[in-house]
Parts: sequence; C-alpha cells; structure tokens
Amino acid sequence: MKRTLIYDEHLKLGAKMVAFGGWEMPLHYPKGILAEHLATRKYGGLFDISHMGRFRIGGQDALPFLQYVLTNNAAALLPGNAQYTMLPDEKGGATDDGYLYHISEDDYLLVVNAANTEQDWDWLQPYASGFPNLVLEDVTGQVSMFALQGPKAKAMLEAVIGDKTGIPEPIRNHLTTIKIIGASITVARTGYTGEPLGFELFPPADIAVSLWRKLLDAGKEYGIVPVGLGARDTLRLEAGLPLYGRELGTDADGKEIPIFALAAARFAISFSPVKGKFIGREALLKQFEEVKLRREGKLSATKDELLVPRSIFPMSVLGDGVARAGSQVLVDGRSAGNVTSGTAVPYWIFEGSGTMSRPGEESARRMLCLAYLDADLSEGQQVEIMIRDRPVNAAIVRRHIGGEAPPYAHPLFPGNTENKATAKGEKTMEELALNLVQRANDNTIWRQQQAINLIPSEQTASPLVRLLTIADPSGRYAEHRKVEALGNMDAFYYQGTSFIAEIEKEVQEQLQKFLGCSEVEARLISGQMANAATYSGIMSYLNRIDRHAEPRRMRYVMNHHIGRGGHLSAQTMGALRDFVAMDPVTDRWAVVNFPVLPHNPYQIDTARTTELISRYQPELLIFGKSMVLHREPVKKIARIIADIKPKPIVMYDAAHVLGLFGPYFQEPFKEGADIVTASTHKTFFGTQRGIIASNMSGDSDYAELWASITRRAFPGSVSNHHLGTLLGLLMAAYEMNTYGRDYQHQVVANAKAFALALKDRGLQVEGDPAIDYTETHQVVLRVGYARGVEIAERLEKNNIIVNFQALPDDEAFTASSGLRTGVQEMTRFGMKEADFAELADYMAATILEEKNVSKEVARFRQRFTTMHYCLPQEKAGPLIDKMLGNLLKS
Repeated sequence: MKRTLIYDEHLKLGAKMVAFGGWEMPLHYPKGILAEHLATRKYGGLFDISHMGRFRIGGQDALPFLQYVLTNNAAALLPGNAQYTMLPDEKGGATDDGYLYHISEDDYLLVVNAANTEQDWDWLQPYASGFPNLVLEDVTGQVSMFALQGPKAKAMLEAVIGDKTGIPEPIRNHLTTIKIIGASITVARTGYTGEPLGFELFPPADIAVSLWRKLLDAGKEYGIVPVGLGARDTLRLEAGLPLYGRELGTDADGKEIPIFALAAARFAISFSPVKGKFIGREALLKQFEEVKLRREGKLSATKDELLVPRSIFPMSVLGDGVARAGSQVLVDGRSAGNVTSGTAVPYWIFEGSGTMSRPGEESARRMLCLAYLDADLSEGQQVEIMIRDRPVNAAIVRRHIGGEAPPYAHPLFPGNTENKATAKGEKTMEELALNLVQRANDNTIWRQQQAINLIPSEQTASPLVRLLTIADPSGRYAEHRKVEALGNMDAFYYQGTSFIAEIEKEVQEQLQKFLGCSEVEARLISGQMANAATYSGIMSYLNRIDRHAEPRRMRYVMNHHIGRGGHLSAQTMGALRDFVAMDPVTDRWAVVNFPVLPHNPYQIDTARTTELISRYQPELLIFGKSMVLHREPVKKIARIIADIKPKPIVMYDAAHVLGLFGPYFQEPFKEGADIVTASTHKTFFGTQRGIIASNMSGDSDYAELWASITRRAFPGSVSNHHLGTLLGLLMAAYEMNTYGRDYQHQVVANAKAFALALKDRGLQVEGDPAIDYTETHQVVLRVGYARGVEIAERLEKNNIIVNFQALPDDEAFTASSGLRTGVQEMTRFGMKEADFAELADYMAATILEEKNVSKEVARFRQRFTTMHYCLPQEKAGPLIDKMLGNLLKS
C-alpha cells in the first residue's frame, strides 16, 4: 500500500486511514465527514491529493501527442491555463478522465485518477513510441499535490505567499508559478469541490511536508481545516462532478458508459479541425451528433440504435432514505436506470438575501445522488428510487449548488424560483395614483435633497433638459433615412416632423462641435445599442464584396476584460457576441484582452499590447472602460497600427467619459480613433441615449463603413428613436458646449482631491499615487475581500450612494472588494475640492468606525441642491414656468 509524503502528518491529526486506489489515505479527521464538508463550504478545506497520478509531458512532440491521446484541444491551452479532458478509447468510452495543466512552453502536467495511474501510464506507452521528440515522465513521486478549496482559500493563500499579486488571476483554470519556502510551486485555480474559490498546488516533494504544515498553520486563522476523502466525495457529489468507476467506466450492467453520457463532455471534447484525428474521434462524433439531435428534438433512432441511451443526471431525494450506488430508479413503475453515487450531504442554511446572503449558524442535511438514466428524461422529472426495497420519491434537478456568486457555493433546491410578489388587495385608480406619486416624490426628495450620489454612471439633468424631454414631440414618430435618388436628402416617413427634423440636425451639429468630428449618428437610445449597431455595421462592411456568401464575423477583436473594468457591451456576453468569430485554434471567442501593467491593473501595458496585436491581428480595437482611472493610450496604439494593411478599426467606447473629452482629459479623434460610441448621460449632461461619431466623411477610406453603420442604426436598431429625450439632448449639448470646459476642469480636480482626502483618512484608494490616483471622474476604493456589497449598503443607509465594484483580483461582482465612485453629479451641484474632503470625513466615519452619520450627510447635501453649468435659475425659471403652463393644459 502506497503512502503520500503527508502520511505521518495525517496520523498526527488523528485521521482515520483507509485504503483507496492502492494508497493509504485519510477518510476523515476527528470531527468527521459532515463537519469537514461544512467547513469547506463556509471557510475552507485543505486536501492532500498526492495520491492522484501526475505525468509530465514535454518536448517538441508534446502538443501533437496530447492532441492524439486526449479528447480536448490542447492547442487551445496557452501557457498558464488548464482544462478538463478525457483519455478515450476507440469505442467512445473513457479509459480515464483527467486535468491538463500547461505550465510553460512545451511543458504540460496531466493529472489522472489515483486508481488508474498505472493503467493510464501503460495505456499511453504504445502511443508515446510514435512521437520521437516526446518526453513522458511519471512524476507522481517527485511532485506532491494539495487542494485548497473554499471561501477563505484566497485570503489564506495570499497570507502564506505574502503578495496578493502572486496568485493566479481570478479566472477558473488559470495558473501561475510562485515561490514558497524558496521553491517554485505551480498554483492553479482548479478543484474538485464545486467551490467558486479553489486552488490546487504542486509542490516539489522535498518541501511538501513543510508546505503542508505552513498551510495548515495559516489556515487556523481562517477556519480552514484538513479534509479527507470522505468529504471530498460528498463535496464533488453535491457539485455534480463525475468519479471514474461510478459515472465513467462501466455501468451496473457491465456496459461501457459513453463519454457523451456526461454533461461535462461538451467541455472536455473538441472536434476542432486544428486538433485533427485523435483516439475515438469517429465514435465520439457520432455520439455528439446523436446528443445534438436529441436536444433539438429531431432524434428518430430506436432505443436499440442509440449510441448514448442513458445520461448522468443529478437527483434530489424527496422522501426518507439514502440512495446508494446501484439503487434502481423507476419512472412510472418501469426501470429507467440506476444510481451511480449517493449519500446524505450537509449544507448551511443561508441568512440574508441576494448579494447579502451568507451561510448562517444553522445547518441541515439533504439526500442527493447522481444517476445513469434514460437519456430522454429531463430536469423536473419525478421518479422513484428503490431504497431498501421500497420506492422513495425523487426528482431530476439541474444542479445541487450554484458557484456563480462567489465567494460561496450556494445550495439549490428543487422548485427554486424567484420570490413572487405578495398578492395585494384591489385599490381604486385614485388610491394607486396617490400611492405612486407619493413614493416617487419621497424618492425624488431623498435622491435630490438628502443623499450624496456618487454613482459614476449617473447624472442629474438640468431642469430645462428634464422638462424638454416630456414636451411634444415626446411619444411621436419621425423615422427617416437618406435616399440617394432624392439627392441624398433625408426622407421622413411621417408628417408633422419638421420641428424634430431641425432638432435632430442641430443635435448632430452640436455634438460634432463638441467632439471635433464630421459625423454623428444620434438616433440610438442607449450606449449598448450604439455599440451593437457599430459592430453590426463593421461586420456588414467586412462582407461588402460578396453579399451572396454566408457573412463572416470579425476574425479577432481586442478589448478590456470585464473583470478589469471593461464595458459589458464590449464582451461576448454582451453586444459583441453576435459579431465576433470563434477562433478555430482555441475553440473560443476570437477576443484578446488588453494586457495591463503588473503593478497597475488599471492601465494598459502598451509594449505587450503591441506584441498581441502582431500575434492576433485584430480587426477591431475597443478602448474605453466602465471602471476607468486613466486616459487610454489611443495615440500610441494608433501609431503602432498605422502601417498594418488593412488597418484595424480603432473604436473608443466613451460611455463613461464622453463629458470629459477635451483638453483636461483626452481628444480621441485627434489621437487616432476612427469611431467613438457613447452614452450621453454619465459625465455628459444629457438624457439617457447613445451616439456614434466618426470622421468617416464622404471622401475618406471609411465612407462605406459609415454608411453601413448608419443603416444598422436605422432601420437596423431603432424605429421610434424617442424624440422627447432627443429634444432634451439638444439642450444638454448647448450646456456642454457653453459650460463644459469649466465643468471638466472641476470634475478632474474634485476627483483628485477626493482620492487624496480618502487616502489621508486611512482608506485604501486604488490607482497610481503619482497621478493622485485618477485622471477621470472616478475614484475607486478597496474595502476588503467580498465586503463591497456590505459597505455600499452601509453607506446608502447613511445617505451616500456608491457602486460596489469587483476589482481586478475579484472573482465576480458578488465577491466585490471595492467601491466605485464618481464625482461628476455632485460637481454639477456645486461641490468643490474642500467639499469632497468633508465628504471623505463622513465616508471614513461610516466605513472605518461604523458611525451613523445619516443626519449629518443629509444636512451636508442641503448645501448642494442648485444645478450648475447650465442656464442660471433666474434665466431658466421664466422659460420653465412658461412651458410648464402649456404642458399642464395638455
């Protein structure tokens, strides 16, 4: 029986040792399996998983070898990444499943199941002989393996390393190499527990014991405990993860389980042309096609003809009893398959709701299982499980836990639905109107007279702008487009549009003046829509030569990663999704992110950007962020790409910074931008709309592109283009062109003063101190891992409204460590540098001392209720009164 290097440490901790896969391993420690499971979910667990097999694969033939013997696309795996994969057989079954880690160029580590290590090694040998430049080593004895999983894992690992920048960036399957105890150790964001925060560490054998002790000692402060194989199994079962010998291998009847019986197969198998031929490809492709037809409702094969007759499903036991492996599952009294894994699993009862939910002090148990069932069943199916010769009710569920809201894995239950509104008694129209108006009035008073608004994406419009948005032509239509046969005149589809036609033209002229450009498309009603119309126009332009062929998408796009503050509309989860291609090499979206400076994740690294542009040759570069502290290096990048043929299109999404464009920030068209898109209501003074701007005049190389973009604006994106807010936007543009430079100067001065004041009061301000932390309207604070939501709630109770914000090292918005603030709105209400210093006092008192300063803040706000940088009240008042009189008559 083999033993890991940590064997003696397990005995010292009182572990119950058992035989597993040829190894003597800890089943559990004195507190037991359930306690270890719960500790992992609430705090964290430290696992010795050195019994897993580890093969190092290197040499020039490493990649072709891996492409042949594994199911996933190893070419898609850049250094510093990992992926789930299978060791297939020719019939479409699995010899084993494993994880492949790309450590560095031509250096991979393949981790396989402990019980299969020798079998896998022997299986690989005949194939390895066909690759003369391959290095294949079994390093199971030379490199240990630990798992650190759970909500406190990151904090503990940072404490051990002594540098939070040393751990892998917060994206699953990313890895890096760090120094601990003087040795180089690979650390990966991977795991087998379903925890959204999890790491696996690969220390050299000679420091394994020292590292285990160091991690164990450091974990005490965070509630992290050692965990044995028992809880590792309950954790993976709750997460719905397969175990070879249960959900892979052979079924209860001795038949091989096809790989596509697992939902995870879609992440583990690639049919990319780049991958080429590999073991079992033909069999797996047939399985995939069958599964696809089933999902599409087009499968016509008989049961005897099916290649994937059954699939692995997670199930929740609704009655009393524990389902065990082999238990029969019945549907309408007939056998539908068998349980593959099942047991009682504990869970924490969460307290609070939404982003404020946390594991409480109470726990409970539930009976869960995985089962190999007829593939035509689906989520919600009611079944019966034979437990001790009696049928017990159960249901197929989609999953048992959700890991998308870090730092916790949240338990999910059958029938989970959104909270439904409580039924209310019928009210009269008069009562409804009175209630609505009262609530709206109360909210307006609070937001406009009692609260300090620091949301960086919001802006109160001036009284005149707001009033104009409800004036006629609000609610009207004025669709139009240029018709070449009519002398390129705008042809309107409705009568009564002469006034709004003049307004729209003047909006364009005022925005052209502000931006220093020749074209503005102002019909879009949001920044997101402006981006989608732009992407659509670019795609149409790229396909202009051949309109009969299937339109191709943009081959590569460079943007800011959303985790580093990139705009949602510049992501494939947002507006970009339908317009960018899949990379045939990586099987992933053809998107590459701007790299950032190692010491400043808020600023682009232009040297590395140059390398990535040369490597990926993007057709579109998208500047602009929603968490923005720096100017964008448009000028530098524009010079770098100037000689590329065809030149990439440079787009600046100015949703947050449109109102700052000018001499105090930056002027993108002068610096080399081809297109600017923007929202008109964040730092700009406008109503909530979107615009696209360019210098693509009729005699430019891109005139045809601009024509394509305008077609995608109308009729591609809008019909009614919200004429009331368009009218308000014109007044806002007047204001910006009249008062904008003074406003811009004050915004930047206020932001810098605010950042310095917050720093002086002991708060942690993000950004570069050399520039007073910001060059924009935004100031970003770090308030502690996953505490952003809590602190934002506390500030709101004290009448200070901010954004909780995921910082670049956070896993998701629910784990936000930061607060994102903007000074633009309160600058318009007259606040200056000294006032923001006073506000910093209130924020420090609330954040650091947990004081209630709500009354003081409300009194403070009373000093700033008059709108500035617009027509003064004495001049605007008579205009407002006159118009209100007419509006109230209608």
